[in-house]
Amino acid sequence: MDTVFSDAPDRSRYELHAGDELVGFLDYVLREPTIVLVHTEVDPAHGGKGYGSLLARGALDDARSRGLRVRPSCPYVAAWIDKHPDYADLVAG
Repeated sequence: MDTVFSDAPDRSRYELHAGDELVGFLDYVLREPTIVLVHTEVDPAHGGKGYGSLLARGALDDARSRGLRVRPSCPYVAAWIDKHPDYADLVAG
């Protein structure tokens, strides 16, 4: 099933849908020029399908395209960046 990643700024989160179903989200706090990635959650019924990774990559790609620095307070996102060092340049010092 195709997934759709989107920003839901009115809810301060990124969302991932599979069809009509919300399968996960990543909460954030935007404090330009930094975005704090706070919490990643995937519906347990959809765990193990790589949706968390899609959320992390989507959020980081969005931050890069907007010229934002990233503060990964979410342990999942911080670990994901450690495994994908090509995103380490986004992390705010």
